[in-house]
Amino acid sequence: MLTQLNIRQFAIVDHLDIDFQKGMTAITGETGAGKSIALDALSLCLGARSESHMVRPGANKAEITASFCVRQLPHVLEWLEEHDLSLDDVQDNEDSCIIRRTISAEGRSKAFVNGALVPVGTLKELGRMLISLHGQNEHHLLMKTDYQMQLLDQFSNHASLLAATRSSFQQWRQLIREQRELQQRVEHENARRQLLEYQVGELDDFAPSAEEYEQLESDHKRLANASTLVDDAQFSLGTLYDGEHNNAYHLIQAVKQRLEHSLSLDDRLAPIVDLLESASVQVEEAVHELRHYQDAIELDPEALRTCEDRLSQTLQLAKKHQAAPSDLAQIHAQLKQELSEITASESRLANLQPDIDKAWQSYAKAADALSQSRRKAAEKLAAQVTRSLHELNIPDGEFVVNIDSDIEQHHSAHGQDIIQFLVSANAGQPLQPIQKVASGGELSRISLAIQVLTAGNGNLPTLVFDEVDVGVSGPTAATVGKLLRSLGENNQVLCVTHLPQVAARAHQQLFVRKLKQDGKTLTTMESLSDSHRVHELARLLGGDTVTEHAIANARELLAG
Repeated sequence: MLTQLNIRQFAIVDHLDIDFQKGMTAITGETGAGKSIALDALSLCLGARSESHMVRPGANKAEITASFCVRQLPHVLEWLEEHDLSLDDVQDNEDSCIIRRTISAEGRSKAFVNGALVPVGTLKELGRMLISLHGQNEHHLLMKTDYQMQLLDQFSNHASLLAATRSSFQQWRQLIREQRELQQRVEHENARRQLLEYQVGELDDFAPSAEEYEQLESDHKRLANASTLVDDAQFSLGTLYDGEHNNAYHLIQAVKQRLEHSLSLDDRLAPIVDLLESASVQVEEAVHELRHYQDAIELDPEALRTCEDRLSQTLQLAKKHQAAPSDLAQIHAQLKQELSEITASESRLANLQPDIDKAWQSYAKAADALSQSRRKAAEKLAAQVTRSLHELNIPDGEFVVNIDSDIEQHHSAHGQDIIQFLVSANAGQPLQPIQKVASGGELSRISLAIQVLTAGNGNLPTLVFDEVDVGVSGPTAATVGKLLRSLGENNQVLCVTHLPQVAARAHQQLFVRKLKQDGKTLTTMESLSDSHRVHELARLLGGDTVTEHAIANARELLAG
């Protein structure tokens, strides 16, 4: 429930601190005093659109803070925990929820939940779990069939059925959307698939590998120059070792032997002799490796032709695919993947219809369960609204909720039903859609009856009624007060009213006053004691001049 509302620099409010109690609270005041200003501030605090003109002239920003006790609202506590917005770290505040909204003079706003900055969308989501606001113009919404469905569902209190229907419908729609997209894709890519099948088949036969082209180039160069390589190897062997005269090995050996004889004369030649010894060993190893190389050289015309054919095919395929020869293996893999995806799409499309049929059956079952729940609730709501209409001085009024169920024609996330409120306000008058038969006064009373009945089933701790009793007077006003009072036995009810019969039924009463101070207009709100309530009710009964007779009537209203 709402426990406190703090308003700073909002509209014509300088500062206002309001404590709220359980039960029904009536908010009254002089005409033009701004009785709805606290509710406007509360609505803004819960995520309504902000505008710069809401900031009090001359102020830098407006600030509204609403405090709630959520001890008996486990779904709210769970929501706060899931969003990491609970006050668990603050002693004695585990059951509190503090919402704050600021608006700068430039129109920028910020929202906070338990001190944490949050998007306005998050604020709205939380607000819908805390308060239900019913405005004086809500009866205009009653003309719309989708709003009628919303009210019936609220009265039915079958959120799980709504969620199941919505979820199954969305799943079915997603499959239908997937089927449509796959059909378009398969039709669009049919020609592409035929080309891919040919290209992939051709590349499958050729089977290019990642490093093949570089290897082909290397092999072709070696095979094409095999004779030159053999000649070079023979020349090198002769020069290094096999030549009869002056080969490198023998010359090094001759020099080494000559210097070894000179070592006895000068030992500084020792390092040079060592290097020549090492050189002899290196030449021998080089000769050994060169002989192996020479033996391995292929003079193979057939291998050369095979290599040239493979290289030619590689170049032709690369040209066909407008790619570098070295990229042919990668292109092959990409084309195979694309063909696989198209084939998978065709396979998925061929097997999708059973899934669609199953999803539709699941949706139809959920929608039927929702329809049955609505029909049960519709009978109950119709009986209660009809009874309320009689109490609200429409003695021959009759209210019926018509439900037209046709899943082939009406299927949506809200089910298979078209909801229509029918009413007959006078004896002998046939039931007709509410927008065709109800007068302004009748419509406001019908709307009030429906709002009170549906609000009580909304599982919301706080219900706000902003002058919903417009157009009501006399004995009917007393009945309205009685309805709101009974609603306040189990819910916190805030009601802005101009009717003494309604205000008198409240558990407590707040009085709104507009005054001038230092040349500025201010709005204040104060809780009335019993004696002050009598005076305020007398003012509502008799106008600005409060008579003894009006005071007596006010006492009688409070006593009743």
